[in-house]
Amino acid sequence: MAKLKSELELTCPCCGSTLVVDVNLGRIVAHHEPERTDKPELNDAARILAAEAARRESLFEQSIKAENSRDDALTRRFEEALKQASSEPITKPLRDFDLD
Repeated sequence: MAKLKSELELTCPCCGSTLVVDVNLGRIVAHHEPERTDKPELNDAARILAAEAARRESLFEQSIKAENSRDDALTRRFEEALKQASSEPITKPLRDFDLD
């Protein structure tokens, strides 16, 4: 693959892609990715799309339930704080100036 004497052909140990590096330029001049082995078949496309649609719908339903329970929890906390505030006596707040 390397055509010039200044070009080196290197293979990445992680992904297996091939890089052609020009030593004189100090740059990568070509990059070739290996053929993927885990490509989905065209026959499975409908099944994959249906599975992804079901996963998205499930995540959406979970987010709706979480939002509804969050609303209930906030309402409960507000009512508790309101009860506590109504049961406590109203006092004048202390200021630093009053403490002298």
